[in-house]
Amino acid sequence: MATASNTVRRGTVLPVDAARWAMWTFAVVNAVIVEVLFLSAGSGKNGVLTVAKFFGLHAALLMLFQLLLVARLPWLDRRIGMDRLTVWHRWVGFTLLWTVLTHATLVVLGYATLDDTSMGKTFVALSGVPASLLGMLAAAVIVAIAAISARPLRRRLRYEVWHGLHLLLYVALGLSFVHQLQETTTFTSSAFATAYWWTLWLFAFGALLTGRVAMPLWRNAYHRFRVAAVVPESDNVVSVYVTGRHLDKLPARAGQFCIWRFPGHNHWWLANPFSLSAAPGGQGLRLTAKAVGSTSAGLRNVPVGSRAFVEGPYGAFTSLHRTRPGVLLIAGGVGITPVRAMLEEATGDVVVLYRVRSEADAVLLNEVRHLVTQRGGRLHVLAGRTGEGGTPPFGAGSLHRLVSDITERDVYVCGPPAMTKAVLAGLRDLRVPARQVHAEKFGLA
Repeated sequence: MATASNTVRRGTVLPVDAARWAMWTFAVVNAVIVEVLFLSAGSGKNGVLTVAKFFGLHAALLMLFQLLLVARLPWLDRRIGMDRLTVWHRWVGFTLLWTVLTHATLVVLGYATLDDTSMGKTFVALSGVPASLLGMLAAAVIVAIAAISARPLRRRLRYEVWHGLHLLLYVALGLSFVHQLQETTTFTSSAFATAYWWTLWLFAFGALLTGRVAMPLWRNAYHRFRVAAVVPESDNVVSVYVTGRHLDKLPARAGQFCIWRFPGHNHWWLANPFSLSAAPGGQGLRLTAKAVGSTSAGLRNVPVGSRAFVEGPYGAFTSLHRTRPGVLLIAGGVGITPVRAMLEEATGDVVVLYRVRSEADAVLLNEVRHLVTQRGGRLHVLAGRTGEGGTPPFGAGSLHRLVSDITERDVYVCGPPAMTKAVLAGLRDLRVPARQVHAEKFGLA
């Protein structure tokens, strides 16, 4: 790959801020356009139906915004991160749910008022109208997806089951598009309205197909990833080395992760996000995983020479966001993998805090120690169970004692959720500027 730049960013606008401003600008501009289209299209058959149309137009806009949030567009992903985009996707999804339910309820109420009949009879009558039936089916799918995405139920489902059901959202989007297309007041109120909605739908679906389908298929056909070696690092940790063609052209950076599938070893729908545990230098890729699930536990049995299907790279946990000359890298457990990769690119004064239960559990410790020594940095292995010794390992006092100039450094944090939460709390207590703190959750949902 092209050499990654580690130049400390001294400008006033960070990449993440630029991406957020771009997202907000896109959302606000399109919301204003939809408001203008609503006002210029005239009122409905009564006041209730006019309000229903208002909610319907905004439901369509929210659906399109949802597509962009999950399209995995590289420019957004590398600046904001898949974890934050997924959180936004979740909140926009629940906003969409209530917007759709409000739209549907008002449509039934509006026609019931117009015909002076009950809402039940009106609902049955509307279900016989093709355009309305499509909207009802789309709303039913959205309600079902929202139900399985609620935390109590989501936690009971395997990721593969939840993800398979979640894909029904695309069915709802298709039904919604045809529903909107058949509602002539939406698409044909003016030539501008027709051009606007067609452009927006094509752009959103095009972004989704490009980011989620075309780009992964093209990259795998071009690079032809294969397993080059499988190396046990300990009893429950294994590294998988993957090679391929033209890997110098793969736009990967240390700190990023990929979604890995091994078709000859597992079912095609079984995938895991694993960080690159070595900087991608154009010769090959390496992932290092701990056996915590059926897929990761079986990695040591992946046949050498077998095909690998790789999606990505993804993630904003990279040196792109460096703002200070000094850097503090904090890792817990197998969270050391992206940190170890970043050490290969690290410049300036480097300090690493590595939290483990015992040094025997410290994955890749010798490699980390060697890289830190090469850069003249400092490594602190924080071994022991939380609570032993009486002092929280990542409280403000502990962090300041280990790294006295912590407020003058960029801080990268990767580890279990509880550890990450404790570190972030300690950094806030020390008043480390938010723009210098970088943490990312490596996951699919």
